[in-house]
Amino acid sequence: MHPFESHIRNVPDFPKAGIIFKDISPLLQDRFHEVIESMAKTIKWDEIDYVVGIESRGFILGAAMATLKGKGFIVVRKKGKLPPPTIAESYELEYGSDTLEMLVNQKSSRVVLVDDVLATGGTLKAVMNLCQKNNYEVKALSILINLTFLNKFTEEGHPVHSVINY
Repeated sequence: MHPFESHIRNVPDFPKAGIIFKDISPLLQDRFHEVIESMAKTIKWDEIDYVVGIESRGFILGAAMATLKGKGFIVVRKKGKLPPPTIAESYELEYGSDTLEMLVNQKSSRVVLVDDVLATGGTLKAVMNLCQKNNYEVKALSILINLTFLNKFTEEGHPVHSVINY
């Protein structure tokens, strides 16, 4: 068991029946700096121009990583939250569907994607597609919790740097 696991609260039937939500709030409260250092540890930072944070807890983790490593920060938000021009990608997730957007980018850059939980992989795949269509080369994926029993992400050729694996 990873030492961080004792700080993660399991919330059954949230946001809907059958889902066990991993509440990282206690972990961030008690060990935030250690979490960010752990998530940043395996990334080849000389290959990264920007950190991309995925709404909403990915903002917290990604912004802290960008600050720690002296990189710029890019947000990926839910549809309608960013001013135009934006680029959009719709996707399926474990409890419905959604659309994500990011600001249109012209300059080719290298990025690391950051999020809190990788479940089915729908969100992460959507963000990877957004980046590909928007001149960002995804060089790394950094996830706090990888629910490996719900996805086969590394088997699809995309290695995931995760701190905790279930």
